[in-house]
Amino acid sequence: LYDAEHRILDALPAMMEEATNDDLKKAFEEHIEQTKKHVERLDDIFEMLDEKPKRHTCEGIKGLIEEGEAMISMITVPEVMDTALIAAAQKVEHYEISGYGTARAFAKMMDHDEAADLLQETLEEESETDELLTEIAESTVNPIAMEEASGMEMEDEAETRVEM
Repeated sequence: LYDAEHRILDALPAMMEEATNDDLKKAFEEHIEQTKKHVERLDDIFEMLDEKPKRHTCEGIKGLIEEGEAMISMITVPEVMDTALIAAAQKVEHYEISGYGTARAFAKMMDHDEAADLLQETLEEESETDELLTEIAESTVNPIAMEEASGMEMEDEAETRVEM
């Protein structure tokens, strides 16, 4: 989780820059600040457990970020870009939700109640971010992308008819 949060912190500014929807840009900006708090909480947990924070490569997040970057690099239509950004971000959120849920469960089993509470707090924030991304997608981003895609299909059909 520690490496994952650091990788996400590195990736979010580029995602925010690529976003065209103002609500999505704002959500990414807020998530950057939230992710910094997640790192701080993990630092606090390490301290509680008398452990030194160490980053071990999180191959899952690394792969999700690379997949998202590859998908985003193929998109040329700005209105469709936001849908790809949300899809990539939600894959990351779902991965984090799973990770934080598991870590919280282990902390509880080991009677590290304070750590479990901090992990629960982060888990709730990750879930809220996922819900916010869904709301942005369903309310504005996806309808705009569908409208743009439909318009492109109609233009392609018209061009095909003209060529015939």
